[in-house]
Amino acid sequence: MKKIVIVGTLDTKGNEFGFLKNVIESAGVETIVVDAGIFEPTFVPDVTNDVVATKAGVNIQVLRETNDRGINVKTMSKGAAFVVQDLLEQGDIGGFISLGGSGGSSIAAEVIKVLPVGLPKLLVSTMAAGDVSPYVGVKDVMMMYSIVDVAGLNNVLKEVLTNAGLAIAGVVKNKQPLEASTKPLIAATMFGVTTPAVTIAREHLESKGYEVVVFHATGSGGRSMEALTASGYFAGVLDITTTEWCDELVGGVLNAGPDRLDAASKNNVPQVVSVGALDMVNFGPISTVPEQFKGRLFYEHNATVTLMRTTVLENQKLGEIIGKKVSQSQGNAAFFIPLKGVSMLDAEGMPFEGKDERKALYDALRQHIDQRACALVELDHHINDEAFALAMADKLIELIEKQED
Repeated sequence: MKKIVIVGTLDTKGNEFGFLKNVIESAGVETIVVDAGIFEPTFVPDVTNDVVATKAGVNIQVLRETNDRGINVKTMSKGAAFVVQDLLEQGDIGGFISLGGSGGSSIAAEVIKVLPVGLPKLLVSTMAAGDVSPYVGVKDVMMMYSIVDVAGLNNVLKEVLTNAGLAIAGVVKNKQPLEASTKPLIAATMFGVTTPAVTIAREHLESKGYEVVVFHATGSGGRSMEALTASGYFAGVLDITTTEWCDELVGGVLNAGPDRLDAASKNNVPQVVSVGALDMVNFGPISTVPEQFKGRLFYEHNATVTLMRTTVLENQKLGEIIGKKVSQSQGNAAFFIPLKGVSMLDAEGMPFEGKDERKALYDALRQHIDQRACALVELDHHINDEAFALAMADKLIELIEKQED
């Protein structure tokens, strides 16, 4: 059985990590303890902090003498990630666990970046009840709230660590390898308001022998898709729902960062792209919408999600940004424009119906898409029309088969 790697600062939280190690090993799973602390540990690890610092290109004694917390965390994060990467390549790791406050969680987050999707990962953190995106990133990590600070063993923390240790041990002991799919994988992006289009396209692609992996375009979904696409995970990308760029441009809560729409283009992955949900910027409950947007057109999607209609000027800018992004392609891309609407809400008689906004968006796309790099297809359909969805799916199949030839 493979081992569980434990990464942590054994100088300040050695007792807590020692307790966690004992819980896991009592469940019948061996561990590899990596010390990411600076000073002397409370018990002997399998990989010392000297080795970790050296992996980061720094002498541990220098870190001890300067004792700058920010530099220490950054250095040991880097070194721990290198150590765990080596262990992965040796085939020793079956799971990962760590615990800590913001510093320890930051170290764990760097290690998590090098761990593959599917490998069990668990982080016990004081930060788990807030915004966990800096620690999760685009990986399938389980987070457990520690309830109390990781500052000495007590009955509450022992309960939490016992549950965490038994949980990661149980997953590692019982996890069986999944049979690898023999079908080419396709990434697709979806929002609730583009679900009909994505569903039709997905079913059509699956009928043609492909397996479709759908990402929810909520910021983290887009980042995950970009990361997996860049790593060569997909044979093609059906990027119907590019709405995350609205949030990136305007200041919504579901942005995927400035690299959204780069991975397929820069890595020569066949892609079909469209304008799904470019009519909306996302916020939380209506009470959380920033004051600067007062007077704009809003739609309360539900009690926790408020949508704001994008303006003509914003659509012009979106068309420019997205047009330039897809023009990074190398001829194996197509951009589909649905002339009758970009989402369920942008349709005849619906709250976000916007002919002027669509015109601004489409004119900008026409201006900024280099058709030598990315074909431009305009159809007199709504984005959720069956004919539009099937046309996108068929075009993607054509691009994939062309590249295979």
